[in-house]
This record gives sequence, C-alpha cells and structure tokens, in this order.
Amino acid sequence: MNFKERNVRAIAEMIIGDVNFFPYRSSSIITQFFEECDLDFVHDGSTRWAWTAERLSELLQEPQPLAYALPDRFVHVLRVLMHKSDAASDDPDRSKALVALNQPLQREGYEAFYGDDDLLYIRHIGTKTISTAVNPHRPFTPKEIEKREQLIAYLDKCSEDELIQEVLLPLFRQLGFHRITSAGHKDKALEYGKDIWMRYILPTQHILYFGVQVKKGKLDAAGTNKGSNTNVAEIHNQLLMMLGHDIFDPETNRRVLVDHAFIVAGGEITKQAKNWLGQQLDASKRSQILFMDREDILNLYVVSSLPLPEGAIPKPEFNFDDIPF
Repeated sequence: MNFKERNVRAIAEMIIGDVNFFPYRSSSIITQFFEECDLDFVHDGSTRWAWTAERLSELLQEPQPLAYALPDRFVHVLRVLMHKSDAASDDPDRSKALVALNQPLQREGYEAFYGDDDLLYIRHIGTKTISTAVNPHRPFTPKEIEKREQLIAYLDKCSEDELIQEVLLPLFRQLGFHRITSAGHKDKALEYGKDIWMRYILPTQHILYFGVQVKKGKLDAAGTNKGSNTNVAEIHNQLLMMLGHDIFDPETNRRVLVDHAFIVAGGEITKQAKNWLGQQLDASKRSQILFMDREDILNLYVVSSLPLPEGAIPKPEFNFDDIPF
C-alpha cells in the first residue's frame, strides 16, 4: 500500500512532535517511541521527519490483513501515537490531535476514531472495514520472539489456575470478549464443565456466548494419561455438559445456552484428539467446537501487546561485583 508523500510526511511530523498537540521527540525519544511500538528502528541522527517518513513507508509496504485494511504494524504505530496518556494540557481528550491525524488519513480514504475502550481504530471510509493491529500470522520482531520464549517458559511451569488467571483472561479481554467469568476451583462443580464463560458482541449487536474448558498440558488421544498430558476422552463429558446447560447473564437478565465451546490447552492439541472428539459428537455440536493450543495462545498474546505475567519476567541476576566495598 502506498500513501502520498505529503500524507506520510504529515504523520511523521506528528510522531516527532512538530505539530501542535503532539509531544516533541528528539532523536533518542523517537527511538524510544518505536521501541514502545515493538519495532527495532533506531534513529541515525539524520533529519527527523525524513527518517520517520521512510520508516512509515516501510510499514505501509507490509501485507494487508484484509482488503481495505491498513498493515498491522502501521496501525499499531498510530495507536501508540494517539494513546490518551500522552494528551496535552490544552487537548485532554485528544480530540484536537485526532482532527490533525484525520486530515492526512482522510485524503487516503481512511478515518481514525476512539472506541469505547479509549483505543484508536482506523476505518476505511468507503467500505467501513476496520483495520486491526492484531495479526498472529505476521513476522515477529526480535523483541517479540524474546517475549514469546519467556511466555513458553512460563507455560511450562505455571498451574492451570495461573494459565487461566494470568494468561487467558487478559488475552480474551484484549481480543474484545465481554463479561468474562472464571469459575475457579471452588465453583467448578457448579459450572457444568466450563472453566470460563464469556460473550462477544457482533457489529450487528447480536451476542454470542462462549464456554471455555482449559487443560494445562498436552491434549491427546492416547489410551491413558501420561504425565501432564490429558486424554481427550476426559473432556468429552465436560463438553456435553457445557453445551447442554444454560448460563445466567446478569446484564441481560436471562438464561442462555453456550453458542460455542473453546477447548484450550497449554500444550499441543493433537490431530488425533481433534478427530476423536469430532467422531463422538453429532454434526451440530461438532460445528460449535473451537480449539486453541499453545501456538495459538503464544501468537495471539505476543501480537496483542499484553505485558508478560509477573512470573514470566526474568529476575535480574545478583552480582557481587556490583557491590562497592
């Protein structure tokens, strides 16, 4: 995708702070800004707007996730640029900054707006397609790869409750699910096979309900459990209970059935396990099942720009040489 040169320059000048209502950024602060965007761009001391415009042009050349949608990393840069924590004193809600950003965007057929979550979104004016900053299939930066490795180490040692509370709940919230409710060990007997239930509101304002069954380790179709591996037959009955029992949504004040069931594993879900489960369910229930294994969790978590769980952040090593004597 190509933007006109003057529109790319206009956005670059906002990033470096040469436009009203945007904070001024020196060479080192420009580098820090792109670090916040999870990009490894280091300003080389050249003309700030020209260098920044070149980086933006590079991002615009990346693949589009959908027709009429802007590349993911370009959208993420704009989202960081327009974060409300950087509001100027004379523009507390960033409405004036939004007007400035929309001038070059609208010349390209796009418009920016704030959602209910106070995050920036970009919409194509003609088709109303919304560009998303979450694409788990895009190439990862070196820092994102490092973050992914740290999360792998955490998943290897965390408990099932930690997987739910520290990883899955923040992830589902970030992905736009609402009313996310975790049963916890004390209430699981009353939850009819669900570790989590949540809902998702479609653009048409229809509501879909999801139940989630979580297993910490690998999910396979072996005859017996081996170590942390779980046999898929163990979740079969839980799955039938999940789909067959209704839940009470206090916001709509009515009882509803689960539309879809997520089977989430902190390890791999083998193809044999998926096939076995599909054979045990009739066609209608089979279409309600969604699978999410470790690879899905890792990729979605990293591109969603969520902070690592506290237990996944490596502690600095203590070095006696650093102590003055």
